[in-house]
Amino acid sequence: MRRAVLVALAVLMAALPGCGAGDPGPDAGGSTLHATLRDPDGDGVLDRSPGEPLRDRGGRSRPVRTLATFAQIADAHVRDEESPARIPFLDRLGAPFTSTFRPQEALTLQVLDAAVDAVDALHPDAVVQTGDLADNAQRNELTAAMTVLRGGVVDPDSGARGPSGPQLSTNPDPFFYRPGVDAPRHPGLLRAAQRRFRAHGLDAPLYSVLGNHDVLVAGELRPDARTQALATGNRAIVALDPQRLRDIPIPRGDRGGEGGVGAIGTGTIARVLETARTERVPADPARREVTIGEAMTITGARTVQAFDIGPVRGLALDLVRPEGGSGGRVSAAQLAWLRGQLDRAGRRPVVVFTHQPLRRSEGGAAALALLGAHRNVLAAVAGHSHRNAIRRGPGGVWLIETASLADFPQQTRFFRVVRTADGATALETFMVDLDPGPGGLAATSLELAFLDAQGGRPNGFAGRREDRNARLYR
Repeated sequence: MRRAVLVALAVLMAALPGCGAGDPGPDAGGSTLHATLRDPDGDGVLDRSPGEPLRDRGGRSRPVRTLATFAQIADAHVRDEESPARIPFLDRLGAPFTSTFRPQEALTLQVLDAAVDAVDALHPDAVVQTGDLADNAQRNELTAAMTVLRGGVVDPDSGARGPSGPQLSTNPDPFFYRPGVDAPRHPGLLRAAQRRFRAHGLDAPLYSVLGNHDVLVAGELRPDARTQALATGNRAIVALDPQRLRDIPIPRGDRGGEGGVGAIGTGTIARVLETARTERVPADPARREVTIGEAMTITGARTVQAFDIGPVRGLALDLVRPEGGSGGRVSAAQLAWLRGQLDRAGRRPVVVFTHQPLRRSEGGAAALALLGAHRNVLAAVAGHSHRNAIRRGPGGVWLIETASLADFPQQTRFFRVVRTADGATALETFMVDLDPGPGGLAATSLELAFLDAQGGRPNGFAGRREDRNARLYR
C-alpha cells in the first residue's frame, strides 16, 4: 500500500536539500548542468550531487554562438484536489488507474510557480507550455494556472475555505497519505497549500498548446451534463464497494503517467461508479468544465500557431481529439498547414511543439515524414508521456519528450539553438531543477513525489542521462 511505502522510506529520509542556485554564469539557477538532486546509493534520500554535462548525440562540432533560447513547461496537471469530480479512490485498483491519486497533489500550483521562477532565472527568449496545464478540464484549474504563468494573486482553494478531501488527518482510510499524521509528517501542509500567494509570472513571451486534460474529463471523456453536474455539485464519491467490484472486468496494464482511465471504456467506468459511496461537500460553480473554445481563450492556445523565437521558427499543433480519448491526432488540414509553414520557413531553424508525441498520434507518421524531409527542422518537442526521452525520428529529426511537473523529477526543460564551428545548427537541451516555491512547498512536493510508490522514481520517468542533457546534431 502506498502509505506503507511512504512510511518505510521516510525512516531513511534525511532533510531534503533545497534547490539552490548553480554556478554563476549563463546557466545559473537550477540548471542540472552544474548540480542536481540524485539518490546515488538507492537509500531513498535525495542528495545534492554533481551535474550532468551535455552529451553529444549525432555529431561533435564545437558550438560557437547561441542563436535562441527557450524553455518548455510540460504537464503541470494543476489539480483542484477538493473537487467532487475527482476519482482518487480508483487509484487503489492499480493499473491503469495509477495516477488518480498522488501524495503531493495539493501542491500543484506551488510547483508550477516554482517552475516559473526557475525558468525566469535562466532568461529564455520564449516559453512554450505544451499542455495538460490543468488536470480535469475545470475552469478554476486553468484560470489559476494561467495566473501563475502571467503573474498575480493565486487562490488555490475551492468550495468552502480551508482544506478538504481524502488527505485530511480525520480520514480513517489507510490507503491515502495524510501529511498531518503519516510519515513523512508535514503538519499543516494542507492548510498551507490552500493559502493565497502572489506569483511573479513569466518574464518571457508565453505560447500554449492544449493537452487532453485541459479539455477532457480525466483527460479522456468529453464533458457532458452528467460530468458538469458532478463537478459543480455537492456530492463527492469517496469510496467503492469492493464486493461489487469483483464482478466488473477491468483491463490491466499501466499506461504511464497519464493513468489510463479511458483504456477501460466509459461503460466499465459507469459500472465502477455504480458501486460508489458519496458524501456531501460544498459546491462551487467555478469548477465548471470548459469547452475547447473556452480553454483556448483562457490559455491563448490555437489549433495551429506559428511564432518566432529570434531566428528560430516555432510551429505548434493542437492534437487533442474533441470527441474524447487521450491519444493525439494530426488532421489533414493541420498537415497541409505544416507543409506550407515549412516551405515558408526557408532555411530558418524550425522546432515543432505538440502535447501528444507525433510518433504516437494518428496521422503523426505523415507529419514526421514531412519534418524529416526538411533539414532545417531540428526537433519535435512534446510532453504527455510524463517521461524524459530523446530519440531519432525519420530523416534524423530529434523527437524530444519531457517529464511532467506532476511526478518526480518535477523539472522543466531548457533549450539553446546554437551555431557550430562547421557552420551547422545544433540544439542543446538540459533539465532544470525547481526553486523551493512559495513557503518551500515545491520542495515538499518533490520529496513526496520521490517517495511515491507509483510515481516517477520507480517508473523511471527521469529517463536516461542522454534523455535529459544533450547536444543534438541533425
